[in-house]
Amino acid sequence: MSSMNPGVNPADETIGTKGLSVRFLVSGENSNGSVAAFELMVPSAQRLPAPAHSHDHYEETIYGIDGVLTWTVNGKPIEVGPGEALCIPRGAVHRFDNNGTRDAKTLCVITPAAIGPDYFREIFGLLNAAAGGPPDKAAMMEIMRRHGLTPAMPPPA
Repeated sequence: MSSMNPGVNPADETIGTKGLSVRFLVSGENSNGSVAAFELMVPSAQRLPAPAHSHDHYEETIYGIDGVLTWTVNGKPIEVGPGEALCIPRGAVHRFDNNGTRDAKTLCVITPAAIGPDYFREIFGLLNAAAGGPPDKAAMMEIMRRHGLTPAMPPPA
């Protein structure tokens, strides 16, 4: 076990595009792999290009700070606003959108820290390369799978 040096926001890094961003506060590198925590900022009326997905190696707990995000978990929409928390268990298919008229900010906690800044750097790099157009879906799926996320298959037409 390595020793950790305590500090405020040891992984302070913001990654994003066009108002959508992730600000890492703690990564697995700062916590011996036990936890990752990041702020997620989502502009109003933002429908995300990433597909619903699941992950089998960690839980994701969401805490609303400002605005409201609609998380769809196993097909059920759940609104999470300020002061509200949602735990997404391993294996649950989920996604989120900001359907409101106000920007939203949440705290996301991943236990254990099976995903970190590298995933978001790659995904946001892909979104930035699309220059406002649709991202390369095959590349997005490959990045997701490589980082332990399982994209959900779209429902039959």
